[in-house]
Amino acid sequence: MKIERSSGNVFRDLGFEPKEAESLRLRAQLMAELKRLIVARKLTQKSAAKLFGVTQPRVSDLVRGKIDLFSIETLVDMLARAGVRVQLRLAPVRHAPRHQAA
Repeated sequence: MKIERSSGNVFRDLGFEPKEAESLRLRAQLMAELKRLIVARKLTQKSAAKLFGVTQPRVSDLVRGKIDLFSIETLVDMLARAGVRVQLRLAPVRHAPRHQAA
């Protein structure tokens, strides 16, 4: 059995293009935080919907992991409505090609 080292992004490892893989990684992380919040606060889907400013079916989509239905902006807005501040941290990509100035 051949074992390959992960790139650090499961979506990239699954063959998604870099841009899409990074978007999926960020959305998955935000969705996981929203799910943790629902569990920690013992929210029903109905009460979570009210808190997040969305409909109950949207919360159902979130809980079911339907990542393709959510934008980063929507997820950040849902977290903000729940009183969670999202911070952006930039870091260089491992093994990224370096561009030389002309």
